[in-house]
Amino acid sequence: MEPWRTSISDADDASIRIRGYDIGALMQRSTFAETIFLLHLGRLPSKEEGRLLDAIFIACSDHGPGSPSAATARLACSGNRSSLSSAIAAGVLAIGDEHGGAGMACMETIESGVAMARSESISIQQAADRVVDVSRGLGVRLAGLGHRVHSKDPRKNVLFGMARDCGVAGDGVAFMLALENAVASKIKPLPINVDGVIAAVLFDLGFPQTFGRLAFIIGRVAGLTAQISEELQREKAMRIRVPVVYDGPPPRDLP
Repeated sequence: MEPWRTSISDADDASIRIRGYDIGALMQRSTFAETIFLLHLGRLPSKEEGRLLDAIFIACSDHGPGSPSAATARLACSGNRSSLSSAIAAGVLAIGDEHGGAGMACMETIESGVAMARSESISIQQAADRVVDVSRGLGVRLAGLGHRVHSKDPRKNVLFGMARDCGVAGDGVAFMLALENAVASKIKPLPINVDGVIAAVLFDLGFPQTFGRLAFIIGRVAGLTAQISEELQREKAMRIRVPVVYDGPPPRDLP
């Protein structure tokens, strides 16, 4: 049988190494976000890049117990209080295209739009206009825009501002802002949501599309641990009672 191969980490009797760096040295000199950067991209980030990735994880960390992932985790914990891992897993399984998972699709849109601008020697705004026209023609919703709660996501200006201050903001951020303008002029105003903000910054940091979803999962797991911890400390088992209105047939005899 062929052995599994990995370039991520290795260990022996006396040591553990991540991408060749000693785990003890990383523990003393690197942050968690910097280590995640190393795990995924194979290089150590600059302090500015590491701080920006840390801010992304903070932005994803929690959005209240009513979000699908938190509500699912707490419901699972309410019914099975002996398994913390199952509650966390349940919350993670609630993350998808409609909740925190659109970053991957948004990164794909950014990548194709930026590639179009470069290959056809057009501006970022022109490329964004074309992307919107195509999506309208196909009746496809563009990921990374619009939010059910926020008319203006408070995380947008913070992350974009940090990206500019760190010298990271590039075509990804520029394209997402251009896409927001194009959608506003051609359809209706839709603010860039956290998925779109994160997708733009991760693109400029050099992460692959899949990390657009993984970054949200990494950050949100921290919030899920707090949600289930609170559930265990403050609530009784089986305490969640979701209001249900029955609108089926009235009582009737079996024929």
